[in-house]
Amino acid sequence: MMPGLAAATGVVALLAGAFGLVIGSFLNVVAYRVPAGVSLLRESRCPHCDASIRPWHNVPVLGWVVLRGRCAACAAPIPVRYAIVEAATGVLFALVPLVVPGPGTLPAGAGWLVWAAFWCLAASSVVLALIDLDTRRLPDVIVLPGYLVGALLLGLAALLGAGWEPLLRAGAGMLALYGFYRLLRWLRPDGMGGGDVKVAGLVGLHLGWLGWGPLAVGGLAGFVLGGVAGVTLLALGRATRRSTFPFGPWLLAGAWAGVLAGVPIAQWYGGVSGLF
Repeated sequence: MMPGLAAATGVVALLAGAFGLVIGSFLNVVAYRVPAGVSLLRESRCPHCDASIRPWHNVPVLGWVVLRGRCAACAAPIPVRYAIVEAATGVLFALVPLVVPGPGTLPAGAGWLVWAAFWCLAASSVVLALIDLDTRRLPDVIVLPGYLVGALLLGLAALLGAGWEPLLRAGAGMLALYGFYRLLRWLRPDGMGGGDVKVAGLVGLHLGWLGWGPLAVGGLAGFVLGGVAGVTLLALGRATRRSTFPFGPWLLAGAWAGVLAGVPIAQWYGGVSGLF
């Protein structure tokens, strides 16, 4: 990458990270309110004393630190999870310009649209993981629009010069992962939820755009991470073989393993096996 382009990409990554912090704050609200059926437009209030949360207390991460993890009105504890979610979303947003081909590699308009698609995937990934951990659900109201947004942004990117091959590959990736997870659910209805099947298709759409290597790495990584987490919980006595286990977070974590490291891993494996 040329020095000037690298510097510009670094600036975009910093700005994207800052924006991601703000989005992460909103995702905390979405993760709580959507499963509870509460309007997203309602004013934010402390769940303990019902006091309004001041705008400056809502500054991502910093607000939690300044308040020392307690409500300014009643001193009730504010879970550290809120700050972690904000920080994690900021990191994912910052990483997108650094690892996903965009302007400089693709025509400018197409490149920005591709980045936008993966920023949307980042936001969806965080909020879906949170909701699945809390409720064992992956709501259609979040998953299904992700298909529309991803297909629209990537389709426009192809139209503006990114090429039709990655778009066709994205469609194939979507069908491949959706079909594979649908087969697993048919074989073991009690082991795979319908929400996981739908999320798998969304993951396949984005990983397929990046290439066959990221698709294979991301698809496999979800099972590896989920298996490690399950074995760890069993070993620690935190779960039994009959415990319900949310797979969505690990499916999504695997997807981001494919986004962030799918290309180098596929290249390394390709050098050994001759694939990819």
